[in-house]
Amino acid sequence: MSFKLLLVVMCLWIWFLSLAFTISDEGLMRVSLKRRNLNFQSLNSSRIKRVIHQRNLESVDQNCCSKDVVYLKNYLDVQYFGEIGIGSPPQYFNVVFDTGSSNLWVPSSKCIFSIACYLHSKYRSRISSTYNEIGTPCKIPYDDGYIYGFFSQDNVKVGDIIIKDQEFSEIIWEANLALLAFPFDGILGLGFQGISVGKVTPVWYNMIEQGHIKDRVFSLWLNHDPMAEIGGEIVFGGVDKRHFRGEHTYVPLSQKGYWQIEVGDILLGNNTTGLCEGGCAAIVDSGTSLIAGPTGVVTQINHAIGAEGYVSIECKNIVQNYGNMIWESLISELNPEILCVDIGLCSNNGFQRIDDVIETVVHNENLDRPFCTFCNMIVLWIQVQLKKSNVKEKVLKHVDELCERLPKPVGQAFINCNSISTMPDITFTIGNKLFSLPPEQYILRVDEGSVCYSGFVALDVPYPQGPIWVLGEIFLEAYHTVFDYENLRIGFAEAA
Repeated sequence: MSFKLLLVVMCLWIWFLSLAFTISDEGLMRVSLKRRNLNFQSLNSSRIKRVIHQRNLESVDQNCCSKDVVYLKNYLDVQYFGEIGIGSPPQYFNVVFDTGSSNLWVPSSKCIFSIACYLHSKYRSRISSTYNEIGTPCKIPYDDGYIYGFFSQDNVKVGDIIIKDQEFSEIIWEANLALLAFPFDGILGLGFQGISVGKVTPVWYNMIEQGHIKDRVFSLWLNHDPMAEIGGEIVFGGVDKRHFRGEHTYVPLSQKGYWQIEVGDILLGNNTTGLCEGGCAAIVDSGTSLIAGPTGVVTQINHAIGAEGYVSIECKNIVQNYGNMIWESLISELNPEILCVDIGLCSNNGFQRIDDVIETVVHNENLDRPFCTFCNMIVLWIQVQLKKSNVKEKVLKHVDELCERLPKPVGQAFINCNSISTMPDITFTIGNKLFSLPPEQYILRVDEGSVCYSGFVALDVPYPQGPIWVLGEIFLEAYHTVFDYENLRIGFAEAA
């Protein structure tokens, strides 16, 4: 009898603790994330390849998005993902919680001609009692092309809550063989509805509309420790104070669609890199490990950290043939923005375009003469060096060395793992405050730490949309991030 009484007391005590936890976390919903370690193949194949005009996307609704530009990525470098359920009873999937996109998509049981589908969990509508057929076809941009599917509606379980009647994409064709390497099944977009293919309402919008979370905000903590049991956590409805130190620095969104803000100068050690002193756009993106930015700045970073594996013939030819002319023009205080037009390497608008497709020059296989981009980079580099030295030979020699560090067309930049401790901090200016990344943060180690890569890759977007930075998981591991939909702002604080 005493044993039964003890059992009842223990059950009541557990129930009380559970109730207390629910009350203390009222309005908050947590999703634990898993972390995978990158390997040589996944990181070397990863890329943020190009930027295309949104109007060229062949989606269900040609007017689906208000943004002019969408950049493409292949998710092969993503390290963090979590579990959701779709249907009744729930069918479980590992998904990337991606602030750089807005759709929810998973493989469909009707995906029978793509090998990748057989290696991942597939949604089976026939066994869900809450499934509603929509059937409208859709094409979601991915890497070099699209993945194909159709829209459906069902309940979605995220953490302990169920979002009713959520529209999502069942994928029936995954043509890219790279999808075979995914350790996850699909993507859950946390971007705005404006960039959603088909204008589908994002999952987190419906969390708010259905009253599941108290405040219109979510926060992200990524655990940099590869040995930790918990890889990270998303908190919908607020923040967990255990995940950060000090106060958040908040900056307003500069454009709604992506979680996009404005950043100021990027410092290499204590030195300016020049390009973003007047401000650059930056997209905060949990769907990539990398930090992408203008080739002119990324090249300066790669030079400083000794990155290897680059091509540079065209760039060096411009330095040899036009370096003196560019130097004299800048010394004479001619307008640097039109200098490359004056010497005949750029068209009147200063940029080269092909059929409304804009690609970073190192990834663009269609341009036979990418001299304009190289010329503009060289002008920038000479401007930066003029602040340090007025000796022409010294400056042009340094610029020639920078040409040797231009990113190659595919893959990442190798780094000597033994020299990490001597590398400079890379610092972003956000909201008039400095957010530094030490080399241990921006260097990616793979194959048990025996191979090291630079976490910086090139992405060139012409004016007026660019220049653009993409701040991926490397940055988000260092800084706990609050995505505030109520006030249309993003906050950063040192991660704990």
